Amino acid sequence: MAVIISQIKTDISADSGEIIKKALKTVGIDKRLTVRSGIHKTSVDARNNEHIKLVSSVRIELEDPRYEERLCEKFPFCSRAERRVSLDVNPVNKDKKVVIAGFGPAGMFAGLVLAEHGFSPIITERGGDVDSRVKAVDKFAKNAVLDTETNIQFGEGGAGTFSDGKLTTRINDPLCGYVLEKLAESGAPEEILIKAKPHIGTDLLRNVVKTVREKIISLGGTVRFNSKLADINSENGKVISVTLESGEIIPCDALVMAIGHSARDTFEMLLRKKIFLEPKPFSVGARIEHTQEAVDRSLYGKHFSDPNLPKGEYQLSYRLGERAAYTFCMCPGGTVVPASSEMGTVVTNGMSVFARDGKNANSAVAVSVSPKDYGSDPLDGVEFARMIERKAYILGGKNYFAPASTVGNFLNGKGGLSGASVIPTYGVGVTECDLNELFPEFITDMLKIGLEKFSHKMKCFGDMGAVLTAPETRTSSPVRITRSESMESVSLKGLYPIGEGAGYAGGIMSAAVDGVKCALKIMGK
Repeated sequence: MAVIISQIKTDISADSGEIIKKALKTVGIDKRLTVRSGIHKTSVDARNNEHIKLVSSVRIELEDPRYEERLCEKFPFCSRAERRVSLDVNPVNKDKKVVIAGFGPAGMFAGLVLAEHGFSPIITERGGDVDSRVKAVDKFAKNAVLDTETNIQFGEGGAGTFSDGKLTTRINDPLCGYVLEKLAESGAPEEILIKAKPHIGTDLLRNVVKTVREKIISLGGTVRFNSKLADINSENGKVISVTLESGEIIPCDALVMAIGHSARDTFEMLLRKKIFLEPKPFSVGARIEHTQEAVDRSLYGKHFSDPNLPKGEYQLSYRLGERAAYTFCMCPGGTVVPASSEMGTVVTNGMSVFARDGKNANSAVAVSVSPKDYGSDPLDGVEFARMIERKAYILGGKNYFAPASTVGNFLNGKGGLSGASVIPTYGVGVTECDLNELFPEFITDMLKIGLEKFSHKMKCFGDMGAVLTAPETRTSSPVRITRSESMESVSLKGLYPIGEGAGYAGGIMSAAVDGVKCALKIMGK
C-alpha cells in the first residue's frame, strides 16, 4: 500500500523533487525511510490570480507499513492510496459470440476488455478508420463535400477523436484509473496519469485509438469499418444475430450498442423494432471564440504569459429556475470545426491539438432543453435538434457555411461580425447572421442571460467582439435506450446499450468506463 499526502502548495515553477521534498517535510518523514515516492495528482489554483499556486498530492511508500497508518491517523490530509483496479475475472463462457456496434470510447473499451479476457468480439463501425476520417473531415472543411458515414461524428474513435481529447469526468469511478492506464500504454502522454485535468489532443488521440484497435485484433478480436448496423434479429425476446447494411448476417449471443449520440437513423431502426426508447434532456447553443490570450489574462492576470502555467480553460454555469446556461467542451488554443453528419444541416464542435497552441480558444455556450420544450415522443428531441441544424444550413447560405455573429450584435438583436475581435476558425466558412432568428426564443433569452452572468466571472466574456458560431446541437444524446441493472435493454435480452448514444455517459472517460462495465457484465453471465 501507500499514503497520499494532499494539498501540497508550491510555486508554479516547482519541479517534482521540490514538491516531494515539501510533502515529506510537512509530515516529518526522512526521505531515507521511503521505499518510493512520486507525484500522484497536480493542478493549478488560480482563484487568486495575484498568488497562483501549484497544488499537488504525493504518493509515498514507507519501509514500515504500520507508520503509514499512523500518518493517516495523525494528519487529515493523509489517506491510504486505493489499490490499483484489477479486472481479473473468470468468464463463464469465452465462446459467447459478442458483436459491438460502434468503435467510439464505449465500444472500444468494451472490445478491449473482452479481448483481454479471451473473447473474440466482432466490432462493426459505420464510419472509416482514422486515416480515412482525417481525409473526409479535411475534404468537408476545405470543399464543403460531406460524407454522411465518415465524418467528425462517425468513424474510428467516435466523436472524441476530433475534440480536445479531454479525460475529465465527474463519475469518480475507480475504473477511470484502468482507462487512463490503458490509454497511456497505447501512446497517450504519461502526464494524463497525474494531471487533475488531463487531455490528449486530437493529434495524439488519433494514434492512440489505432493502437487500441491493433491490440484488440492481436488478441483475437475483429474490427470492421464501413460496416453499418442495419437490423437486429431476435427469437423469444433475445438477440440472435445482426444484419449489416451490406446484407451480411452475423450471429451473436450479445449485441453491445455503442452507437454514439448522432446515430439518428439507428435510433429510428430501434424504434421500429419496438426497443424501448425515451426522450432525455440535452442542450443546444453556439460556439464562442475568444483569443487564448484573453482567456489566459482573465484567469491568470499579470501571470498570463508565465510558461509554467497551462493554457487557460474554464467551466461556467448559471441556473435560472429549471433552465441552465453553461459552457461545455472548452478547447484551449483550438478551432471550431464542421461536425455535420446529415445532408443539408450545419453543426459545430470544437477541437484542439495536444499543444493547444492555436491563437483562439472556444467552447460551447449551451442552454438546457427538456422534453417539456420539444415533446414526449422518443425521437422528438432528435427532430428538435435537426430543425435547428436545417435552419442554420439555410441561414448560412445552403453551402454548409455556419451562421455567425459577434456577442455584441447578438445581444443587441441584430446580426453581423462588425467589431469582431477574433477571426472565426470554422473551416468551411461563416455567414454573418442574426442568431436570434436561428433559435427558439427561450434559448436566445437564456443564452443572453448566461453570457451576461459569465462576464462577471471572466473578463473575456465581457468582450462584445467575441464571435458566436452556431449551432452546437450534439452536446449529448437526446435519447435514452433504457436498460436494466444488468445493462441489458428492458425490451430485449442480449442487447446492451452503452455510452453516450444510449444516454448513459457524457465524454470520453465516462463512455469508456461504461464500456468496461458492460464487458464485465457480459463476462459474468
